[in-house]
Amino acid sequence: MIIPENPNEIIIYKSNPCGYCSAAIRFLQEYKEKEVKIIDLTGNMEGRRKLMQVTGSRTVPQIYIFGVYVGGYDEMIQLENQGKLNELLEQDS
Repeated sequence: MIIPENPNEIIIYKSNPCGYCSAAIRFLQEYKEKEVKIIDLTGNMEGRRKLMQVTGSRTVPQIYIFGVYVGGYDEMIQLENQGKLNELLEQDS
């Protein structure tokens, strides 16, 4: 699965090792107290290729919040700093 099938989930595509992936997961799970579906693409070059085609980005993590493509860790934190991340996260309420 490369395109989120369920707009009712927070999905993070990751690979190992990846400090930004771990930071994004920890931020959403521990700080924001959200359930996160993690899709590990470690060693899955076809999956990485498909993800790149969909997102236009070669890096991980790639984050979808309830069907909305956020981007990577930096983009997620930018939304947090702008006060916009909570709006996305509250869509499941």
